[in-house]
Amino acid sequence: MTWIALADHEERRFSLRGIGGDKQAEPICSDDPDQMLPRGSVMVETRLSDDGRPHVLFGYNHAYPEQRSLMFQAIPGGGIAMVQVQGSKIAHAAVQRSNDGRADVLRITFSWDAPRNWGQLTVELPEDHRVVSVPVVGAMPMCLSDLHDMMLGHGDQTLSADVVFAALSDQVEPIGPMPTLHPATPLATPWGYKPARQLGRGDTVMTHGGDVVPVLHNVARTVPARGSFAPVRLRAPYFGLQQDIIVNPDQRLMIDGPEVEYLFNQEAVLVPARHLVNGFAARAEPCGPTVTYTQVLLPAHDTIHAAGTLAESLYIGRIRRNAAHLETSLLNGLDRSSLPEHGRAAYQVLRWFEAIHLARQRAA
Repeated sequence: MTWIALADHEERRFSLRGIGGDKQAEPICSDDPDQMLPRGSVMVETRLSDDGRPHVLFGYNHAYPEQRSLMFQAIPGGGIAMVQVQGSKIAHAAVQRSNDGRADVLRITFSWDAPRNWGQLTVELPEDHRVVSVPVVGAMPMCLSDLHDMMLGHGDQTLSADVVFAALSDQVEPIGPMPTLHPATPLATPWGYKPARQLGRGDTVMTHGGDVVPVLHNVARTVPARGSFAPVRLRAPYFGLQQDIIVNPDQRLMIDGPEVEYLFNQEAVLVPARHLVNGFAARAEPCGPTVTYTQVLLPAHDTIHAAGTLAESLYIGRIRRNAAHLETSLLNGLDRSSLPEHGRAAYQVLRWFEAIHLARQRAA
């Protein structure tokens, strides 16, 4: 799969060979303006204010010679609506979500596969892994020239100030559990540290408890290096690191100590890397338009040694029980019987204000 376009408020890119390190030798299709993209995904990451105003987040409108448009709209109650129009044909869907009275970052993904007569609208909350998907009945292939103009800001198009970024892929993008480690991250094995990308089914790693456990699978994904995917550099010697590592903002580290026991009455807690960014111990890592992450899947949800710190392994919950979610996830294609079931997270996961409080206590 290839990301062919990226747009935010600082730059816009579009290339039929791909925009990142996964560039293809040949374009995915001809550059004929009338060329249709039979399958693909439009991803939009946005902030939603708590005032509940309906407004267009991202999209385009092409009125001549026939009406063609694609619009993503915030609707009252904190929901997201999508409308696709081509002449007299209309496809639409809406996702409602609870409005908890604070601004959230949402990741919206509209995927279509016209040859299969399939479409789906998904809304994810990256910070707490909530996912809601609904079918898009009658989703249509997209005109390449329309997508080009929408992503590059030509003609009648909208990119709301609330939008963090928008991206376009030529494939149906997976939804659900995602890898969070840079492929070069060294993970502890019984034979020393090895880069995460080199570990596969049958290899073993060392857990926080000193156990040697097998790697069931190693999954990887290339994503836009923006918003909730933008890489974070964790710097040595903070967090017990022996060297700097680069992670996804959602990668959780296990932190323990007397402050943790005092504040949370827990032996240890998990803290997402996004909450650790402070400009010196953890900071945003400059990057190109895309970034690749990898992660190991273990029999149980556990913490593993990553360059000296303790990092969470891939957590997949009980996705194997939900055939529909499994089919649209990164785990699709793996032997279902080889997938474990993970219960609740092994440790309490701190929210942003709890992480800030812990950091202040440690600095005191």
